[in-house]
Amino acid sequence: MATTVNIVCKRTVVSTKAIEPGKYLPLSVLDRFMEKNHIRMVYYYQTSGELELGKLTKKLRETLSEMLTHFPIVTGRLLRDDMGHWKIKCNDAGVRTLEAKAKGSVEEWLRNVDREKELELVYWEDMLEKPYYWSTFYVQLTEFEEGGLAIGLSCTHLLADPICATRFMKAWADISLGNKITSPPIFHPLPPQRSQNKKPNNNSNPYMGLISHYKSIIEKPIFVKEAKYTTISMGFSHHMVQACMSMAQFIGSSSPSPTPFDALAGLFWVTLSKIKGIKNGFVDMSICLDVRKILGLDQGFFGNSMLYNKVHLEENLNLDLTENKFPQATRAIRDVVAKIDNDEIMDLIEWLENNDVNSSKMMNVHDLIITSLEDVDPYLAMFQDMFKPIRFSCYIEPVFGEGHVLILPNPLDEGPLGRVVMVTLEEEDAIKLCEDDFILLFSPTILMKCVK
Repeated sequence: MATTVNIVCKRTVVSTKAIEPGKYLPLSVLDRFMEKNHIRMVYYYQTSGELELGKLTKKLRETLSEMLTHFPIVTGRLLRDDMGHWKIKCNDAGVRTLEAKAKGSVEEWLRNVDREKELELVYWEDMLEKPYYWSTFYVQLTEFEEGGLAIGLSCTHLLADPICATRFMKAWADISLGNKITSPPIFHPLPPQRSQNKKPNNNSNPYMGLISHYKSIIEKPIFVKEAKYTTISMGFSHHMVQACMSMAQFIGSSSPSPTPFDALAGLFWVTLSKIKGIKNGFVDMSICLDVRKILGLDQGFFGNSMLYNKVHLEENLNLDLTENKFPQATRAIRDVVAKIDNDEIMDLIEWLENNDVNSSKMMNVHDLIITSLEDVDPYLAMFQDMFKPIRFSCYIEPVFGEGHVLILPNPLDEGPLGRVVMVTLEEEDAIKLCEDDFILLFSPTILMKCVK
């Protein structure tokens, strides 16, 4: 495929104010566990075709430099401490920034975009052999010749999760509007370990679910099959998500109604299990959730607070029909979400610390992963007056195993229940998903196609 994006220049953007020398920021055990993953995001904006090319990019570069003053962890560089754990030296080495041009308009691009094309808009480099010289964050500004802008942000998951990444963009937008950052970043450790009278390794401890899941990931051999993955993106309207939630509810059940995440996660778990040829059960699946609120972390907390947990079904269920599987799958997901509490999370953190787990063996090598990005709001990143995103994409890379499903909000003007689902699968499975009758029952809008 001939490229339509041309890189004009690469540069390093540093903060406008010098950082105090000798400052270091440690990384938590949850940060270190995500070392082998990275995040890539693309924000799309409409602009006037009459806007002089390069003028907008210049202004954004200047406000980025001003905003970086508040993010010393982003402009710093990685070092190992005496225990071999990663930390950041706040030396203001800067953020690698690329400026690019693309033919046509942003609207035309979005009508024909696929995974391969979209990833041209968000630059990424894997960690160098000498990480001290490696930029942990990258920004790509791509102006469309006939109007429109794409901002690509990529970063190592070692420093930030998708919540942090979107808040980084919101802070940049705040600065560009001449405002104060609404949620300034806060760099502090996770909650401290509790007293020694409650040991997570004690056999009587009732909170072993998360620990068992992470332990199995650490101990399980890695087998990465050679496969080509593609990504499709589907938009579900407010009314269709409402219908999905209604169908996912057990008839006669007095339990709370499923949330949009519960219902959509159940929908895709059932459908992908069928596509993968599992007739009387489900493909192995884990969900990934943000636990900031459960841990009582500040809104501006900058660091990883997303956890993975296995979803198990009750035994001896009638799983013959897709329609019958759907409420059962949704209830299993809802139960796992509801049961995660502060004690269980703290047990996991303490277990990882006590066992000196330094890095992950990749969270997404085996199971199907379904990630909730319900607390991500990319549409708040409004640059200039009424210059707000018209589309947003997110990738947590690399993807292996059974695939990855990301569930995130639609713009609020499309209804509070509207959601976008980004699904990365092997190509053959992705093609089947787009043609599946159960998915089509909810009339999704195909935002990013699967190239056959």
